[in-house]
Amino acid sequence: MKLLIQQLGLRDYEPVWQAMQRFTDQRNAQTIDEVWLVQHPPVFTLGKAGRREHLLDTGDIPVVQVDRGGQVTHHAPGQLIAYLMLDINRLGIGVRELVTRLENAIIDVLSEYGISAASRRDAPGVYVDDKKIAALGLRVRRGYCFHGLALNVDMDLEPFARINPCGYEGLEITQIANLVDDVDFDVVARKLLSRLKQQLKYSELVEVESNDARAARK
Repeated sequence: MKLLIQQLGLRDYEPVWQAMQRFTDQRNAQTIDEVWLVQHPPVFTLGKAGRREHLLDTGDIPVVQVDRGGQVTHHAPGQLIAYLMLDINRLGIGVRELVTRLENAIIDVLSEYGISAASRRDAPGVYVDDKKIAALGLRVRRGYCFHGLALNVDMDLEPFARINPCGYEGLEITQIANLVDDVDFDVVARKLLSRLKQQLKYSELVEVESNDARAARK
């Protein structure tokens, strides 16, 4: 199976979200799976069951209510986001197994930097010494998933103090740049793609640009 890769660069959150929805609504059993790599300007996103009491003092950063699972998180430049438009029936795995494999891909990337990380059964994501370094949030519709994962590489972490990250009061947040010297964002992205290919058992990664990716750029 091929996995198509879209490089979106820095894009506003809502047009990319809308493009993901269109892609998912229009796809069928023959549609090739895609991963979109993107960074967003500062934004808080609140999951479909998210509680607004977890928004403490958002200030001038916008809040967008979205249709993924989970509570509230923060996106900003320097955070590597991978949106995963996957046919999980074709992959032959359930949602819980998909989450585990995504977490393992992130853990494998961090291990390449000598960072010891782990997942937690009670709180999806990846943690380093109980500090969260990556968040996951998915939506599944008709057996197709979208949304994805966010790995903190080298970003401004201050806005996380304005929320209860993922609904957990006092949860500390970290990033790769706090743990190793001279981290290169593009190198991290390539490592993540390689590990996703390995964990999800795709035969080939192909960089392309679809109509939905072009729409997300507008």
